[in-house]
Formats: sequence, C-alpha cells, structure tokens
Amino acid sequence: MSRSLQTALILIVALLAGVGGYFANRASQPEPVTTRRDISAETVNALLALSLPDTHGQAQAIEQWRGKVIVANFWATWCPPCRKEIPDFAAASQALADQPVQFVGISIDSLEKVQAFNDEFKVPYPLLIAGPEALALAAGFGNDARALPFTVIIDREGKARHVKLGTLNRDELEGKIRALLAH
Repeated sequence: MSRSLQTALILIVALLAGVGGYFANRASQPEPVTTRRDISAETVNALLALSLPDTHGQAQAIEQWRGKVIVANFWATWCPPCRKEIPDFAAASQALADQPVQFVGISIDSLEKVQAFNDEFKVPYPLLIAGPEALALAAGFGNDARALPFTVIIDREGKARHVKLGTLNRDELEGKIRALLAH
C-alpha cells in the first residue's frame, strides 16, 4: 500500500471517529433546563426569601418584588456567557420598565467585581451579591449542575413559569415575560 493511500485511510478513519464521537457525545448530553415540570412552592419561596446585599451594600429582599413578574438571573463576572446576555437583559428591563416586572441579577461573585462590572456596563436593575451557596437553590429548579448563567422567571402569583440554564436573548426573554403579563 502506498504511503499516500495509507495516510488518506488514516485521515478518513480519524474523521469518521471524530464525527461518531461528536454524535455519541451530543446524544448523551442532557437538554438545557427550560420550561419544565411544576417547581415546588418551597423552592420558589426559598428564592423569594433571599436577602442579599446590592452594589451599595444594602440588603435587598427578593420578597419585596412579589406580585410582579420576577426575572432572577444567576450570573458571575467571570462567566463569558453571562456577560454576553446581560446587555439583552438590560435592554429587556428598559423596554418593560412601565410593566409590573422586576429584573434582578444574583451574582456569584465578590462585591468589588460586581461594582466594577456595574460601573462599566450601567446595568439598570439591581445586582445582588451572593456566594456559591445561593446556587444550592439551583437543583430545585432543575439545574443539578449548578451552572451559570441560569434564569428563573416567576409569575405575579409567585409560581416559577420559566427556567433556563444557558443564555437567553432579548426576544426570547421578552416573549416569555409578555406572555405572563397577558394573563
């Protein structure tokens, strides 16, 4: 067998193995958490019971926004997908500013890093600072990996209606919120 034919066969086998590995891995990956089964009232209440410092060091109880659609976005300054979606969240929060909607960023980060981020990007909604323990709530919402970004949308009656692991774009986010406001 010639050297070039042997090289070509090795490349073909490697390519087929790579493609097969890709599809095998893709099939074994869980789907991202999205709108799903009913989330327990205890899980929602645990989120609403959080009282976390904002970028000014003032404690903010998430409970204060009960009765509004609450968009709770778990994120961190060191998380590239989180940083990518925040401008869409900011734009959606401004577009819905006259509606009974409250966006809140729950950062798994330090106060100093969140303050610097906010100084740079001027996020128009409260950014609260939490430690990794805040991600303990994630499993109750279906985010067993406790990965970021992670968003929970709670309706005006206090029920979790949308849960998403991964980024949300502005159109998807506004669509979910407007559907809840129409009810």
